[in-house]
Parts: sequence; structure tokens; C-alpha cells
Amino acid sequence: MAQQQPQRTAKTPSASQVELTELVLPNDTNQLGNLLGGRLMHWVDIAAALAAQKHSGRVSVTASVDEMTFLLPVKLGQVVRLHASVNRAFHTSMEVGVHVDVEDFRTGDVRHVSTAYLTFVAIDEIGRAVRVPELLPETEDDKRRFADAETRRAHRLQKRDEMVHNDRS
Repeated sequence: MAQQQPQRTAKTPSASQVELTELVLPNDTNQLGNLLGGRLMHWVDIAAALAAQKHSGRVSVTASVDEMTFLLPVKLGQVVRLHASVNRAFHTSMEVGVHVDVEDFRTGDVRHVSTAYLTFVAIDEIGRAVRVPELLPETEDDKRRFADAETRRAHRLQKRDEMVHNDRS
């Protein structure tokens, strides 16, 4: 008898939101005392994966990182807050946006230091892609992020097609 997949009902962006908090320790920094870019990328990937899994109810794997900006350095001893949310759900994939702020506890200063857009695919127990719930934007910001995600997806698919074409040439 075939195993029936669980019902996938539509969800809102607020249902998938995740916030992670990390303290920048010496092992996270380079010789200048700045947070390593790779360490921030690792934290972003974790936050995004949790948001995707929360939305899909499934293990979700990174399919692509479309864009990641590093706006300001993050220093040893500062606190990094990562805010991740599903921007749009497609058939088996989801775009997740991650907004990163840093707080200096000594001054109380909070600054936006990075933004990233990642695509995740929900998978079943044997690694096959599975359908994800529809995303229902609620706020004006949700609707803007929803529309922007479609634009990024079209660009990503165009680039993928160009890369496949160039590899065959």
C-alpha cells in the first residue's frame, strides 16, 4: 500500500518566521576581530533552513543562494540577530529571506549588516522533492517580498538555463 502524503494547507509568512541570536566569539573572527563571512553565511543557512522546514513541515535542503550582502563589519563581542521568513512558495521550493542585524550591548546600537535570499527544496524520507504548502501573504511587506521573490526566481531560472546552454557549447 502506498504511503499517503500529509495534507499541505496554505500558511502565512508569519507562521514560518525564525529568529536566531548568536554571540560573536573569538573563534568566529578573523585577525582583525571581524566576524568571518563564512561563519555568517553558515548562520544564515541554518536560519533559512529552519524557516523553510517550519513552512513545509519537511526537511528542506539548500538549492541556491541568490544573493548575500555584507554591509558592515561585525565585531568580536557583538550580538547577531538573524530574522528568516519564507518569501514565496513554489511547487517544491521556497525562497527564504534572511535579514541580519547586529547589536552592540555597550552602546545599544542596532545596525542592519546583511541580507540574503536562499532557495530551499522540501524533501521526503528518501530524498525526493515534495510539494510545499502555498504561501498567503498578509501584510503589505509580505506582498512586496512575495512579488520580489517571483522576479528573483525568473532571473535565477534564466541564469540556470544560460549556464546549461554554455556548458553544452
